Amino acid sequence: MRIAFLVADFPCLSETFVLNQVTGLLDRGHEVDIYTNRVGDWAVSHPDVGRYRLWERTYPMPEVPQNYLWRLVQGLWVGLKASFRAPELVVRSLNPFAHGEQALNLWLLYTAVALVGRPQSYDIIHCQFGTQGYRGLAFKRLLRPTPRLLLMFRGFDISRYVQEGGDRVYRQLFQHVDYCLANCDFFQQRVLALGWPSDRIAVHFSGLDINKFTFRSRQLEPNRPVRIATTGRLVEKKGLEFAIRAVVQQAYRYPNLTYTIIGDGPLRAALQQLIVDLRADSYIHLVGWKNEAEIVDILDTCHLFVAPSITAADGNQDAPINVLKEAMAMGLPVLSTYHGGIPELVEDGVSGFLVPERDADALAERLGYLLDHPERWPELGLAGRQFVERHFDMQMLNDRLVQVYDRLLAPVNRSGPRSSERTPLSTPSLPSFMRPASVEK
Repeated sequence: MRIAFLVADFPCLSETFVLNQVTGLLDRGHEVDIYTNRVGDWAVSHPDVGRYRLWERTYPMPEVPQNYLWRLVQGLWVGLKASFRAPELVVRSLNPFAHGEQALNLWLLYTAVALVGRPQSYDIIHCQFGTQGYRGLAFKRLLRPTPRLLLMFRGFDISRYVQEGGDRVYRQLFQHVDYCLANCDFFQQRVLALGWPSDRIAVHFSGLDINKFTFRSRQLEPNRPVRIATTGRLVEKKGLEFAIRAVVQQAYRYPNLTYTIIGDGPLRAALQQLIVDLRADSYIHLVGWKNEAEIVDILDTCHLFVAPSITAADGNQDAPINVLKEAMAMGLPVLSTYHGGIPELVEDGVSGFLVPERDADALAERLGYLLDHPERWPELGLAGRQFVERHFDMQMLNDRLVQVYDRLLAPVNRSGPRSSERTPLSTPSLPSFMRPASVEK
């Protein structure tokens, strides 16, 4: 099979779930090309990016200007250049009778530019995040033969995006989509609530390479500090303020503890100030971004892992987050929240504990229980490892993804309205957070 992945950013250190699918498909003998709105920094990317030479498979998609006048002026120039190399493709992109407003507003033209000199045939267009769907539809309209269009919902695209755009935000796009995946049941239910048919969607978890995370039973060592860790972007939905306050509460009882927060983001200065105001800077440390190997080294020295996710004011929510899976794979008892898809990963009282969102006191109470009962750490850690192995193994999930593609390509499953039955699709103006340099995972 030949598959095109459409992503907002690539390579992106916080989106290893995309990388794992790319490399998994390549390992299985399929061809994968990556089309991205923004090319990241190859120098600080995941080692698999270099191992698979993914820069040779990555193609930037030109930005579609929000200003219609500038879109027209720039479109004339890029369209003229593209027409010398792919005249048929450019002409097809400008046909309003076949493609309606997507042709008139030049959305298709800007997509055609990305395809010039690239393969003109794909079996699957896989949109990583539903918000890539309009680009995906442009690919579907332009390519011959027509590929199948699959949307993968992962978080902000079915929480924050829907809150801002309303329940009808995907209504027109859904007329042209062939299949949907969601990375947890929580988000699958959100997609179904928008009117998507239940027989054309499945839950497909984001997996991890279990072999990269060595299990170690956690023990309390005499006269050694208890080490607690969190990994994640320093943004509102990670709920780090509440974890910091919870750790400070327990530090009065357990002065021999440390809390390491791995990651960076727009809230770093505010969180650092909170730590200083709480006089906790001697044992709570913001250490910035680390690569995968560095994160594993830090977690290997830790005893407990905290992931206090919350629903952000703009509606942004988390699925079962990868950092929790990684911590559980390494045998760390975890403390998290009843939030989004996290209860599908953490079994309360079995592999760790869950508390309500935004409740620092509840976090502190459960953290105190874990500190008081280190004899439970080995059983909690083992349960977490076993759960991740059963449900989130990358190899198993990549096999299932290929099966999804195979079923989608089978003639009997080529469902959805024929092109002659589809209504012309208008491309709405992108909300502010979807514009360049402001997408949040």
